[in-house]
Amino acid sequence: MSSQIDIPTLVNQFEFFPGSRYMGSKNKIIGEIWQFLREYEFESFYDAFAGSNIVGYFMKCQGKRVISNDFMAMSYHNANAIIENSEINLEPSDIKLLINRENDNDFISTTFRDLYFSNSDNNFLDQVRANIDLLDNKYKKSIALAALSRACMKKRPRGIFTFIGHRYDDGRKDIKTSLKEHFIISTSLINKAVFNNGQQNKSFNYETQNLDLQSDLVYLDPPYFSIKSDNDYVRRYHFVEGLVKNWDGIKIQEHTKTKKFKSYRTPFSNKIEAYSEFEKLFEKYKKSIIAVSYSSNSLPTKEELLEILKGFKTTVIAHEINHIYSFGTQSHKIGNKNNRVKEYLIIGS
Repeated sequence: MSSQIDIPTLVNQFEFFPGSRYMGSKNKIIGEIWQFLREYEFESFYDAFAGSNIVGYFMKCQGKRVISNDFMAMSYHNANAIIENSEINLEPSDIKLLINRENDNDFISTTFRDLYFSNSDNNFLDQVRANIDLLDNKYKKSIALAALSRACMKKRPRGIFTFIGHRYDDGRKDIKTSLKEHFIISTSLINKAVFNNGQQNKSFNYETQNLDLQSDLVYLDPPYFSIKSDNDYVRRYHFVEGLVKNWDGIKIQEHTKTKKFKSYRTPFSNKIEAYSEFEKLFEKYKKSIIAVSYSSNSLPTKEELLEILKGFKTTVIAHEINHIYSFGTQSHKIGNKNNRVKEYLIIGS
């Protein structure tokens, strides 16, 4: 590929981002985030809590050198597939291998029987998950794992695994579609999302506090502590996270209805640690432009976060994003003004 990147073409590439039902995704406000960030000069962009990877992928489409990190393996493999990877696709022969090669894996069919999916869907997951390990390329493996994750989340009511059965089945086509069909669709979408932006992009799977690197701009969107909502991504997506890791090193809590595993430890799940963790992160990246996505139901408060950042940056600006949403999902909470949350982008330079 020519070193002269066609920026308009890359921006149009963003249309191919394979969206999923990931909690906290910035898909509705990514345009406004960019309107504020584009005022700063930066070539490298570090997405320290990548989540759905929509922000990192958008920046890749802007021709930036993107570094993506998340402590969830499911997020890492998605980033590895569409951000670090610049040219490898999952070929028809690979998909045929994954879907058709028989094996005797029955872990999911046995362990999660009657919990989330039908017997036939569980059998499909068992077969494909075992066959993914036969692929000879790390990017192909990541594409397959990302596609399998997306298939499970699309098929599942509300996209989460905090309950068993189908009590939130609203009749959507996605719920009626088989996991096999979802997987085939997802592999096609992820293949289309693969492109070369002329940069050496990287993806990592670490706790952010344990990863030491530098970037022109550091973007922080951690799982904020809040007394009004739950920031536990593992609890919501434990099945998909376990699937991606093939439950390697994971001890399922057999006494739980959902067969979840113990959540990863994060300082942002503790009020006291959350404050000190922001100080540590701002100290570590004080030489970079620091951008923080912030929701008004979080701790530290916006004012407290601004004060912490001012200890490391001479100019700190809080931009209000034109987006207000309700984080209440129960019927008695929807429409309750106490559950309405404003979004901000705080930038220190």
